[in-house]
Amino acid sequence: MTRSRDPVLFYLTIIFLVAGILILASASLGLLGADTSPAAVVFRQVIIGFGIGLIFLFIADRIPYRFWHRAAFWIFLMSFAVTLLVFVPGIGFSSGGAARWISVGPFFLQPAEFLKLSFIIYLAALLASRGREINSLSFGILPMAIVILGVGALFIMQPDIGTLGVIMASGMILFFIGGGKVRYFTSMGILLFILFLATLYLRPYTVERLVVFVNPSFDLQGAGYQLHQAAIAFGSGGIFGKGFGQSIQKFDYLPEPAGDAIFAVIGEEFGFFGTSLLLGLFLVFLWRVFIILRRTPDLFARLLGSGIVILITLQAFVNMGALIGILPLTGLTMPFISQGGSSLVVTLTGMGILLNISKYKAN
Repeated sequence: MTRSRDPVLFYLTIIFLVAGILILASASLGLLGADTSPAAVVFRQVIIGFGIGLIFLFIADRIPYRFWHRAAFWIFLMSFAVTLLVFVPGIGFSSGGAARWISVGPFFLQPAEFLKLSFIIYLAALLASRGREINSLSFGILPMAIVILGVGALFIMQPDIGTLGVIMASGMILFFIGGGKVRYFTSMGILLFILFLATLYLRPYTVERLVVFVNPSFDLQGAGYQLHQAAIAFGSGGIFGKGFGQSIQKFDYLPEPAGDAIFAVIGEEFGFFGTSLLLGLFLVFLWRVFIILRRTPDLFARLLGSGIVILITLQAFVNMGALIGILPLTGLTMPFISQGGSSLVVTLTGMGILLNISKYKAN
């Protein structure tokens, strides 16, 4: 049985988008004097992320969600292959020691963002198709392990450790929701721990991030610089903040004020009230989607919807937690808010899928 899309979820999406554009417009002022002007950042976000993202949202909203079940493997395979292009000379683009982008004319795309969503779609399809066999070695555990190792190796090579952590955690939660037994859940955890050890060995800078997490006063001019400046921003914001556009830390203090540090800018300009409001919006989003999923007609819809909402909210919570010091710094951006056209397009595509799922109700 179908009905109209869920209005609460739709208006939440609009609220996130409007808030994102306004906050990014303020945070990007911190890029004055850099190679990229604030106007260029906002223009790209509006035209590429907002414009193309809305097109993808309405397309995904019109596509029956069962299509993603049929196409899951090929979508995952294609996104995996496109992500490999970041390592191809002349196509891939590196910045700050990370190979995460491919150049398409004057624009740069981050294929890992598309791989995140396709991984969730494929995993949801795998779990829904295998049913009870998901706990068997040949049909469940082994295929999942191969996919996890393949995706994990790809993200370690880039490197993009923050994204790796979020999609692996999302995959683990989805496996548990899909009926994975606790003992296999533990086995998957061991596999992820091995990937974590490999990351520490191959990417030594992650050790410094762990040290900063344990000791926030460590190397305040180096590894601990971002966390220290974020703490100053939150402290300066107080309860109600300095006001829109009034952040000082975004000017030559906070690294990436329009990117992964944008939550600190929100804290300085809107204070504890503003950061709590943003956290509340993500919690309402999480609650609303799970209300919708309780009424969905089949297992795949519940798994797909769960995977998408977990992926988005987990990334948001990790970004917030890292900047206030309760989680290690990851470099993850804030969904809907931070600079990044690829991220916004993929997030809005996921929202379109959720809106389509919300149209279906079990008899």
